Amino acid sequence: MTDRDRDYIGFATLPDQVHRKSVKRGFDFTLMVVGESGLGKSTLINSLFLEDLYRNRKIPDVSERIQKTTTIEKKTMEIEERGVKLRLTVIDTPGFGDAVNCEDSWKVCTNYIDEQFRQYFTDESGLNRRNIQDNRVHCCLYFVPPWGHRFETLFVSLKSHLNDLPLSLRQMDLELMKRLHRKVNIVVVIAKADTLTTSEVVKLKKNILNDIRDNDIQMYEFPECDSDEDEEFKQQDRELKASIPFAVVGSNTTLEIAGKKIRGRQYPWGVVDVENPKHSDFIKLRTMLISTHMQDLKDVTEDVHYENFRAQCISQISQHARERGKLKRDSAPYESDISETDRLLIQKDEEIRRMQEMLKQMQEKLKVDAHENKKHESIIDV
Repeated sequence: MTDRDRDYIGFATLPDQVHRKSVKRGFDFTLMVVGESGLGKSTLINSLFLEDLYRNRKIPDVSERIQKTTTIEKKTMEIEERGVKLRLTVIDTPGFGDAVNCEDSWKVCTNYIDEQFRQYFTDESGLNRRNIQDNRVHCCLYFVPPWGHRFETLFVSLKSHLNDLPLSLRQMDLELMKRLHRKVNIVVVIAKADTLTTSEVVKLKKNILNDIRDNDIQMYEFPECDSDEDEEFKQQDRELKASIPFAVVGSNTTLEIAGKKIRGRQYPWGVVDVENPKHSDFIKLRTMLISTHMQDLKDVTEDVHYENFRAQCISQISQHARERGKLKRDSAPYESDISETDRLLIQKDEEIRRMQEMLKQMQEKLKVDAHENKKHESIIDV
């Protein structure tokens, strides 16, 4: 045995132990997808995870969509890659933004997020905490239409005029983000980016960031790189941060171009390669969401958003406990006063009863005396 072996304790294998245990247990990730119909949300999710989560989806007809309200649609699937298992849950919100009045669309999203927090808090506070299922929403992909405001019906015919209009977030987008940004990690995605020119994408990104800043909305913030990271990773991190919000194009179609298979879209004027960084931020979004920041999204959910919810729950429980204690303390003298009053009333009743009894005895005595006096007076007269 060498001196080096004698100095070796063995805790250097702890990362390997944690890795083996984590791989054996598997990982959970819940992604909420929010945006109006027709923005390619399903296509993008299928492109990100190379799976068809919506193969059995039924497309509602016109009559069904007239009264359409925002609902929750949950899809869960097991994905395995190089021996690592991921339990992916995608929360879709069909009907969001489709109604004429969209004032309450955000309630379904916030209620679902709060319900998952509440369920986790209940499970965590229980006796058996070994097999707690984590269904908390770790990330919300919010899809913004490429035309900004609602110009869907006029988009084609007025394209030349739209170039002069300020593209930005809609009031509906801002209202939802204001209610979600302290509950979940929000990542903004510009959908169907291939309908915009490069300059329009740059302008829309700038306007979206300005709207977010002006309305004090907190987006998911990338953690700072450690100083010991290599330059390649730092450069990748800078590129990801500079791409926010991500302008993406999704496609489930495989094309063969110049003998090379790509995932893209065929147009009369050419081909859009989904994975080409010059055409779309798709690869950057996938890198951030899956390869580099998935665990950080879960950590921020645990350490920030869930802790805020948990602190509110504990504060409410403590407040209720203090109110009950105060009520008990305040009611104790009241109960004592009631008992003392009852005691005094009983004493008064007893005194009245005794006085009545004395009066009755006195009346009886007076009657007897009066009878004796009359009898005595009759004897004297005789």
